[in-house]
Amino acid sequence: MTSATTINVLIHHEVADYTAWKAAFDSGFDWRRKNGEHSCRIFHSAENVNDLTLLFEWESLEKARAFIASDELKAKMASAGVKGSPRVDFLTEVHSVRRSAAD
Repeated sequence: MTSATTINVLIHHEVADYTAWKAAFDSGFDWRRKNGEHSCRIFHSAENVNDLTLLFEWESLEKARAFIASDELKAKMASAGVKGSPRVDFLTEVHSVRRSAAD
């Protein structure tokens, strides 16, 4: 895999308070982008708004791994109210189907 391959990062964790976490998350926009983030989607459980799954597109596997392993991220997550250790998966897309009204 080359460093030019876009990588998807899937993170699942619980937070103490979504509103407080989201404010902290939003404050890191430029920092994440500078470290390789291309995009992010945030999902929460249908039953629990504090149970989050985040799907990022990252510039490369190397940059994504370095960012996730950084002490700065760990400190920011702790201060934002992330409970426990997050589950992190590094993924590459194999297949995608996009439906439209014409299907």
